[in-house]
Amino acid sequence: MVGIDNETPVVILGSAYGLADLGILRSLGRLGVPLYVVSSNPQELAFRSRYCSGKILSDICEFTEKSVLNLLNVGGKIGRRSILIPTTDQGVTFLANNAEALSEWFIFPHQTAELIHSASSKKGMYYLAKKYKIPTPEAVFPQSKQDVLESLETASFPIMLKEIHRWKSKEIDKVIVHSRRELVEKYDAMENPEHPNLMLQEYIPGRDENVWMFNGYFDRYSNCLFGITGRKIRMWPVHQGFTILGVCLKNETLVKTTIEFMKAIGYQGIVDVGYRFDARDRKYKVLDINPRIGSTFRLFVADEGMDVARALYLDMTGQSIGASVSDDGRKWLVEDLDLASFFLCFLDRSLSLKQWINSYRGVAEAAYFALDDPLPFLRMLEDHVKNRGHIVEVFRRLKSNNGRIEECIGARGID
Repeated sequence: MVGIDNETPVVILGSAYGLADLGILRSLGRLGVPLYVVSSNPQELAFRSRYCSGKILSDICEFTEKSVLNLLNVGGKIGRRSILIPTTDQGVTFLANNAEALSEWFIFPHQTAELIHSASSKKGMYYLAKKYKIPTPEAVFPQSKQDVLESLETASFPIMLKEIHRWKSKEIDKVIVHSRRELVEKYDAMENPEHPNLMLQEYIPGRDENVWMFNGYFDRYSNCLFGITGRKIRMWPVHQGFTILGVCLKNETLVKTTIEFMKAIGYQGIVDVGYRFDARDRKYKVLDINPRIGSTFRLFVADEGMDVARALYLDMTGQSIGASVSDDGRKWLVEDLDLASFFLCFLDRSLSLKQWINSYRGVAEAAYFALDDPLPFLRMLEDHVKNRGHIVEVFRRLKSNNGRIEECIGARGID
């Protein structure tokens, strides 16, 4: 992309070790955009990037009552209105709740707080999908153990037990249960009775490859200015988490479904939508809507490097977004988590060494490693050496649980 106006700064509301932060820095930094990262974590990987123009260590990302004032102070110090990009569900909710006040110093798509709350909640998303007749797995939302027991009268196993709001997460945020006893045990272990946050969702059988994604950007009129689809190859936690190896593949059905859905609800801005193909009725069923930039967004890159971060920047600065052609077959990888995933899959015999090596064909970009920005990758390696990395956690769990893989796949990843 040559000749764009890159003078408008960007402020990133980061997350600890969030890959979206690093991806935004590299995507927009290579265009010469001034970029500032706000984080409450002094070990924030994005702080190490050569494209980080300003490191702001602050409690803003704790989203307390003082966060609005503190963020406005950041805007004042920069000295001109900046584009604000939250990278977490908490951040996008905070932005929607305080949009009027933050508009003094920041530029961003204006969503209603009601829509953001609905889209970022799996319960709200479920009812949105039902309202607009978008296929989605059946679900119930118990408020107590008694509700769970009553739901078992019509339930069929296996069942997906998962959190409604991810930011309220304990160590494991979702699990597949295969019996009444297991469901009750896992419910007791995961739920906080004072603040119910679990749902029972219909389990859609099939391989990991049946999980699809749409990554796109919608303007103020809910027109899709950029949209690419892709498929998950491997996930973290294993078989049920977010993408750690994905591939871009055209899927016109998902593009059409998502555009119609976002138009119906009046959505604007960046969105990351997950689907699963159900071979039983040949339908793609929406699993979640992330009303924000996702950690995997650098998988979805078209010609000339266009992605959702660049689409947002161009639209927010009044510049045109030309038609983009997706790069089918392009792959994106999270290095350390994929190594940990391979180890577990190799032990349960779901992935051979040859299959793992062959799956790397087509990898165009890695989450941490970049020749023009090496320090975040080196910091990631340093964390592993200091026993703070995800691979270390997997081995620790295997040792403490006598090699039982089931106890390791729930090791928390990154958002």
